[in-house]
Amino acid sequence: MTVPSTGKAIGPDLATGLVRLARLVDGVFARVSGEHDLTATQARVLCILVEQPRGMAELAGLLSIDKAGVTGLVDRIERRGLAERMTVPADRRALRVRLTAAGQRAAVAVHDQVCAELNALTAELTAAGKERFRRTIALVAEAAGGFPAPPADVRDAAYGR
Repeated sequence: MTVPSTGKAIGPDLATGLVRLARLVDGVFARVSGEHDLTATQARVLCILVEQPRGMAELAGLLSIDKAGVTGLVDRIERRGLAERMTVPADRRALRVRLTAAGQRAAVAVHDQVCAELNALTAELTAAGKERFRRTIALVAEAAGGFPAPPADVRDAAYGR
C-alpha cells in the first residue's frame, strides 16, 4: 500500500507505523511548546495542572521523574509566573502546585495549537475515516491500559466552566 499524495510505501508493519506516529505527535507537541517558550515537559506539567492542583510526589509519578527533577521543573515554571506552590492545610509539610491565570492561558494556548495542527494532519480523511481512526486509537489505548482521564475540554477545566 502507498500514500496517495506521495506514492511512498507505508511502513512495513503496524508497530512501525505506531512508533512513527508517536514520534510525529511528540514532535508537534515539542515544537508547539517551544513556540510558547516552554519545554515539552513544562507544557506537559501545565496540561496536567489545568485539571487540578497536584502534590509534588503525584507530579513526579505522572511525569515519571524523581522528586528532585520535579522540584527543579516547578521552580522554573513558578519563576515564570505560570504556577505557584501552596501548602496543604491538613499537612503543612506537604505542597501542592496550581496554575496561575497565566499558566492556565499558556496550557490552553498549547493545547489548542497542538489540537489544530494534529487535526490538520487528518483533514484529508472522510468523516467515516476519522471516526474509524478515533475508534482504533481508543481500542489500542484500551489494550494498553487506557489513557489517563483528561477533562472533557481543557478550556473548561482551565476556566472552571
